[in-house]
Amino acid sequence: MSDKNFPFQLGTFRCIVVNDGTHTYSNPIQIFVSINAPKKAIERMLREHNLDPEKWKQYVSHYSGLVIDTGQHLVLVDTGAGNLEPTTGKLISNLKAERIKPEEIDTVILTHGHPDHIGGNVDKEGRPVFPNARYIIWKNEWDFWTTKPKLSELNIPKHIKEFMITVARNNLLPIQHQLKLIDRETEIVPGIRAIAAPGHTPGHMAVTITSDNEQLLYISDGVLHQIHLEQPDWYTAVDFDPEQAILSRRRLLHLAASKKILVQAFHFSFPGLGYVIRKKDAWQWQPIETTG
Repeated sequence: MSDKNFPFQLGTFRCIVVNDGTHTYSNPIQIFVSINAPKKAIERMLREHNLDPEKWKQYVSHYSGLVIDTGQHLVLVDTGAGNLEPTTGKLISNLKAERIKPEEIDTVILTHGHPDHIGGNVDKEGRPVFPNARYIIWKNEWDFWTTKPKLSELNIPKHIKEFMITVARNNLLPIQHQLKLIDRETEIVPGIRAIAAPGHTPGHMAVTITSDNEQLLYISDGVLHQIHLEQPDWYTAVDFDPEQAILSRRRLLHLAASKKILVQAFHFSFPGLGYVIRKKDAWQWQPIETTG
């Protein structure tokens, strides 16, 4: 398996998990695990996942977008982080490796306005990278990031908040003439549907892809780490509305487990594909088998 692309078939749809690169986080417990759980509970859970609480000071996260070729539409879900770091911004080269040109993408779905999901919207000159695409985003997500958000709800340093706001404005405003806002769960193109999953951000969404009775649930940041399947009521420093984020997470996990849907998680180890298995009063992650 290449760590750049992971093609697979979903019914009649040709899908590709496309790796935009990786980013190293220096405060992984607060960003990816919990700020509300007791310290001893966090330490115990980390050890169960073979992580030393005293030594786990960095987390390398993959950024994995998704391409769906329905035969009628060529759809991209999330555009990655762009030039956030030298280790990101691999989306376009990895698309080209699959013989996909940016101008061939006709629909771009933005699950939310965080830098790692919209950073590839525009090029260095501020021009849309996907010039022929409709960009789809939840209306209140667009309204939030394109006004003057203060992000006072987030437990992160001020300079990071300012960076998030700057990236959002730089990558959202240039695409407004190609934009379609949605405010309810709806079919975006045949077989691809927007699912409301607010909380991580005001208009965070998930996406379902359905073809020939096969289904994939792209959960985006509805779950940030595998630990959240086992501890779904834990929230992080980057969850805008923690109570709502927990409700959305539980809804997504229940949907995935009850219908045995294939899941893609943006921040999980590439390609981030697997199944959600019910375990007592919570869940656990079962990654698909991949061959190198």
